[in-house]
Amino acid sequence: MIKVFVTGVGVISAIGTCLDENMQALRLEKTGIGVDKYLSTKLQVPVGQVKYSNEELKSLLGLNTDCIISRTALLGMLAAKEAIIDANLEFKTQKIGLISATSVGGIDLSENFYKSFREDPNSGGNLEEVLMHDCSASTLAIAQHLGIEGFTSTISTACSSASNAIMLGARMIKAGMLDTVLVGGTDALCRFTLNGFNSLKLLDEEVCRPFDQNRKGLNLGEGAGFLVLQDESCLSRTPYCELTGYSNVNEAYHQAGSTAEGDGAFAAMTEALRVAGLQPSEIDYVNVHGTGTPTNDSSEGNALKRLFGNQVPAFSSVKSYIGHTLGASEGIEAVYSVLSVAKGYIYPNLNFEDSMVGLNLYPATKWEENARIKHVLSNSFGFGGNNSSLVFSAIK
Repeated sequence: MIKVFVTGVGVISAIGTCLDENMQALRLEKTGIGVDKYLSTKLQVPVGQVKYSNEELKSLLGLNTDCIISRTALLGMLAAKEAIIDANLEFKTQKIGLISATSVGGIDLSENFYKSFREDPNSGGNLEEVLMHDCSASTLAIAQHLGIEGFTSTISTACSSASNAIMLGARMIKAGMLDTVLVGGTDALCRFTLNGFNSLKLLDEEVCRPFDQNRKGLNLGEGAGFLVLQDESCLSRTPYCELTGYSNVNEAYHQAGSTAEGDGAFAAMTEALRVAGLQPSEIDYVNVHGTGTPTNDSSEGNALKRLFGNQVPAFSSVKSYIGHTLGASEGIEAVYSVLSVAKGYIYPNLNFEDSMVGLNLYPATKWEENARIKHVLSNSFGFGGNNSSLVFSAIK
């Protein structure tokens, strides 16, 4: 049976532009959520924003600062490049593919086009600003920047997008279609998503507090996270861990919500464990979806209790550090989960004070390293009940 290993990781988020910066902020319990600097929106809510302008991101990538390219693509390029370098890949000798996920796509540029066109319809606007509107445009930009000429695909299933990209990459390796695949997700903040989530009354006016009884909502964020997955026959370096389990289910309960009992979350976690050949008692840490909204956390909490009973393993949400990065969330959090397995890291759940009534669940609130972790379960649940779970395991 073909095994799938993680040999490279790359990440950019509100707490850092590379893996080391992200780990340092997590270790120091330093949130990246704060005041918006680049969107020029009237909606004054805290966000998990990458601390570089588009021009500065282009400079980091060695691009002409005058080129028109979406922020989503820029963030993805940086994280994907770090993962490729980390994996020590040789493009000429590998069947390399790219599966990237996003929910925002190039809307950040489309918004600029709409504004200028509205102000002067006769000008026709700058049409270059709509060329990257489609989700797949960011994937193509990443592939071109890295020189990937093989298979490419784009996944957009709301907040479970990156998880599904990772799952598809693993299945393609197991099917013998690819030897190596770069998988993950990227999303940028934009006014469209901020106002959309605000209209649903899902945003917190302070830094979010996942799994706390007094949670009020989520903070939106941006960033990108990518993994390099490889067949064991062509490993480019000693792997971090193995991707042993994955699952995607759709409970089709509501356009923007889950059942109170957590049916979709429970089904996704159960199936991922089945694929991994594990029992619930073998999971050592859970990276929960944990958005901080009243409905999501109670639903996921119920699912955890259904799966693990009174023996829920250590768990936490990192969204009080980076915000909810939508289609990129599991790309970033998969990187964190891989390091959790490889280094024994358990991440603090910031701002937690009181357990949710009736659930008796207490997330980890202190940084821990060198913990004995063999298996990590990582969750990402999207609109429409599109729920995904991944299992990362230590190498035997």
